[in-house]
Amino acid sequence: MNIIRIATRGSKLALWQAHHISGLLQKQYPQMEVELNIIKTKGDKILDVPLAKIGGKGLFVKEIEEALLAGTADIAVHSMKDVPAELPAGLKLGIIPKREVPTDCLLSVHYANLFALPPNARVGTSSLRRQSQLLAMRQDLEIVTLRGNLDTRVGKLMQGEFDAIIVASAGLERLGLTAPNRQELAPPHFYPAVAQGALGIEYRTDRPELDKLLTFIDHAPSRACVEAERAFLFGLDGGCQVPIAGHATLDGSTLTMIGLVADLRGQHIIQKHAQGAATEAQALGASVADAVLAAGGREILEQVYQRDIG
Repeated sequence: MNIIRIATRGSKLALWQAHHISGLLQKQYPQMEVELNIIKTKGDKILDVPLAKIGGKGLFVKEIEEALLAGTADIAVHSMKDVPAELPAGLKLGIIPKREVPTDCLLSVHYANLFALPPNARVGTSSLRRQSQLLAMRQDLEIVTLRGNLDTRVGKLMQGEFDAIIVASAGLERLGLTAPNRQELAPPHFYPAVAQGALGIEYRTDRPELDKLLTFIDHAPSRACVEAERAFLFGLDGGCQVPIAGHATLDGSTLTMIGLVADLRGQHIIQKHAQGAATEAQALGASVADAVLAAGGREILEQVYQRDIG
């Protein structure tokens, strides 16, 4: 191939990710030309409504996947945490590059950490998963919906609209963003979204030449962890906008998968874990999903789906 077209959203973070993959391709194949096909998705257009009310984070990939299926783009570069557990027929996540840190981060102008926040502090996040875990630690917090691109969200914090915000650490690292006070929220106290910090390259299943072209980017340890986490999400039949967290780690050839489901107020959290071979990543994730559901996770998720989230 002499030219490859990358479908991407137009946010600063999405463009960073697309340019990152473009740079790897051009370094590996100096004669190759790479074009970006910038697509504005429904999730980018609707910014005044919580994601859970308009269909969740799948709204950030639908139009991009349509471009792949229509042949107006060859590959798409996604933040994996935005990709629903089930892909459209004819598409696959063929490549998982090396994963960035998967943790969350609390940013604040005036307060050193979560427990330094004053009573009833305003904390911005668009994630029900983050909301649940925050309220489990601090029931008094006022959780306020915060939408928009990462640089926009940090800007709102710096302008004084929030006492703190919670965002993904990976995005901050990629864009070089921070705030006067920064606290990492990491396991075992705070669990990330499924596949957070990972990128995925999606393309059509009838393009085997892309398997060969892109294989040098694939990172097997990251793939194993992401596959376990996504199998957990799939086993729960969970969307991106429900209080579900998943975190897999690899030690040698042993994969450890931890998954949890929480109610919206963080008062009931069910957490299970399992260990197994990295080669059995999907089965491991599915087994943790079964354990969570059997321990009461099914009832929690039914309550979340039945109520008017927002």
